[in-house]
Order: sequence, then structure tokens, then C-alpha cells
Amino acid sequence: MTRVFVALGANLEDPKTQLDNATAALSALALGNSLKVSPYYRSAPMGDVVQPDYVNAVASFETDLAPLALLDALQQIENTQGRVRKERWGPRTLDLDLLLYGDEIIDEPRLKVPHYGMKERSFVLVPLAAIAPDLILPCKTPLASLISENILAELQQLGIDH
Repeated sequence: MTRVFVALGANLEDPKTQLDNATAALSALALGNSLKVSPYYRSAPMGDVVQPDYVNAVASFETDLAPLALLDALQQIENTQGRVRKERWGPRTLDLDLLLYGDEIIDEPRLKVPHYGMKERSFVLVPLAAIAPDLILPCKTPLASLISENILAELQQLGIDH
């Protein structure tokens, strides 16, 4: 049994409902009553593609699925909810990213865990902290320290002194 963290994001076809449906599908992968889901957050899209804002969350649950089997299950949920992979950082009905798989570091052609961008993305860090504020990443970095650095970096980018 392994505790995993999955990022959820959507910005097409009623994003809140997409996340609600994804949460229901994730509950089928979770052992017992282990599923926890953060509040939903609104965030601006990444990249240069003009598109609506995202609704984001993070879910945590215990699973007995192996990492690649879990990735397959997450991609099946995305496909069931109409995910089409056209362009990097483009609009989507649903995006499910495996952030953490226990304390494992995985470097496979199809799967990199911890997720490569999670340390820099406030739309991942903030909901992750909502359900696991004391989390220590596999690299031994406390989650709380990343949020502080991330928020300061965003304030500097906007030209706001602190």
C-alpha cells in the first residue's frame, strides 16, 4: 500500500464538474476511505496559448497499484472525460498528474516522479499543502519551504516589495 498524490486540473466543459467527476473516479482507485481532496483553486493557464483559467486541486490516497498501472488508470480517467492531447499546455477537459508515489523517485520513459514541475507551480503546491501541510518530498525538502519560496518569487515577478 502506497500513499500517492495526484494533481487535478481542468479548464473546458464545466471544469468544476470535471474535477468532481475525476474525484469520484479516483475514489475507485483508493483503498478504503483514504481519498482526500483539497479545495478547488482557480489559476491562470501556463504557456502562450489563449485559453480559460483552470480549476485545480490535489488528491491523495492509498493504492496498491504499481506506478505504471496507476498512470494507465489516471490516463483512462482523462480519456473517459474527453481529454484530447493536441498541444503542450493547451486547454483540456481534465489533466491528472501523478505528483508523488510514496517516497519513490521514478525515472521511466513514460513516468517521472516526483512530477518535474511541481516545485515551481503554486497551483500544485497550495492545494497539496491544504491536504498535507507537513509533507516532506523524497528529496527531503519540506513542502512548506517551497510554498514560501514560490510565493516570494511570484511577488517579485509582480514587482511587489515585501
